[in-house]
Amino acid sequence: MKEFLIYFFGKGETEEFSNFTFAHAAPILVAVAIILLLAKFGEKIRGFKFEKSLRYIIAFSLIISEMAYYWRLIALPEMLKPNPIDHLPITVCGWGAVFCSYMLIGKSQTLFDFSYFWSFSGTIFALLTPTVITYTGPTRFRYYQFWTEHLLIYIALFYMIFVYKMRPTVKSAIKSYIGFVIMAIVAYFTNSILGPGANYLFMAKPEDTPSILDILPSNFAIRIIIMASAITFLYFVAYLPWLVKDIALKKKSQTSKTPEEALA
Repeated sequence: MKEFLIYFFGKGETEEFSNFTFAHAAPILVAVAIILLLAKFGEKIRGFKFEKSLRYIIAFSLIISEMAYYWRLIALPEMLKPNPIDHLPITVCGWGAVFCSYMLIGKSQTLFDFSYFWSFSGTIFALLTPTVITYTGPTRFRYYQFWTEHLLIYIALFYMIFVYKMRPTVKSAIKSYIGFVIMAIVAYFTNSILGPGANYLFMAKPEDTPSILDILPSNFAIRIIIMASAITFLYFVAYLPWLVKDIALKKKSQTSKTPEEALA
């Protein structure tokens, strides 16, 4: 039993997870299925007798999945060699999990605003190329902890969209973008202070394992310019569906008016 636990909570010496395989696609497809159910039954869920309990369960699961990563590091110090400076709370995904948890509990529009744009402009990279689980495949705890935490963020966001009709605005995009810039500044100075090995927000250098960010040059200035441009573009893409919806509703409203109302 001890050997199994050490294996399950540990990590391999060679790559156990590959991008764009069944192990990569399966958890994402499960999350998509859940989101589609939220879209279909959102109104019914809102009137559900135990809807509050359901929100609390998702919120609790988010916090537990985030904390479980650190519990695992503490439980196996000899094998995983945890270093506190390598795991400071300067990650979009980590804050996204915390924000979404409290968003569900308090039905907070402000936390929704931050989490929505951060998830679709930052966390999305973790889903495309989950670098951090390269050495922990489907037979390891870290694999399930990673997907649970990251995909529950999206499930929580779509829960608030379909059940509570929350939506982002231009103002909320600006607000969350400023928050993103502040985190990037903190990450930059943290990387500078800690020196080699510190790579918060992947700003310092390419990762050792395969990542979508491998296409970026190692030159710091060019790297930051490209990352900032990409994130800005993703902010626009994240808001685009709502912009299109608003334009469509405005046109529909104008065409439904009588000639007299249109001239008024």
